[in-house]
Amino acid sequence: MELKLEMEAAPLNKATPISLAQHTYWNLAGHDSGDVLAHSIQIRGSQITPVDQISIPTGEFMQVSGTPFDFLTEGEIGDRIGQVPGGYDHNYVLDDSREVKSGLRHVAKVTDPSSFRVLNIWGDAPGVQFYTGNFLAGIVGKGGAVYGKHAGLCLETQGFPNAVNQPNFPSVIVHPGEKYMHTMLFEFSTK
Repeated sequence: MELKLEMEAAPLNKATPISLAQHTYWNLAGHDSGDVLAHSIQIRGSQITPVDQISIPTGEFMQVSGTPFDFLTEGEIGDRIGQVPGGYDHNYVLDDSREVKSGLRHVAKVTDPSSFRVLNIWGDAPGVQFYTGNFLAGIVGKGGAVYGKHAGLCLETQGFPNAVNQPNFPSVIVHPGEKYMHTMLFEFSTK
């Protein structure tokens, strides 16, 4: 099963920063099933854009190899999250991928070991924000379920956060007469 999301925007009369993101929380184990720390993830990005004390990207690029951010090969989220103060909330710089589907590159793969559900994400943006629900606490949801810390994860394909202040990041400025377009494809399966 697939779900395709297409976003577009156009400035009216001035150059405008545009970088739309989609912030769905995923827990492949299902509704009211606890946290996602046992999920495994693979992210097709060999660098992240490090952040400062208030989580704003500094303009630098950091290789993920040998760090808790290294998900180039599939790994369990909970194995390394304790090494990342506050949990994951970082932009990955997506590598060029040989895996292409409908003109979109493979961004990430998430697997739940209990349900065997798999989510593959495809997109055309330069980055993906990986967020592990670090600030979820007592959120009441469907059927009265209470969602706690790490009850879901987000993978948001996007332009790089803080790109308007970092000249070495890909530009997110769209000029009058231009159109911003961004596509994501969510592919669901079982293994």
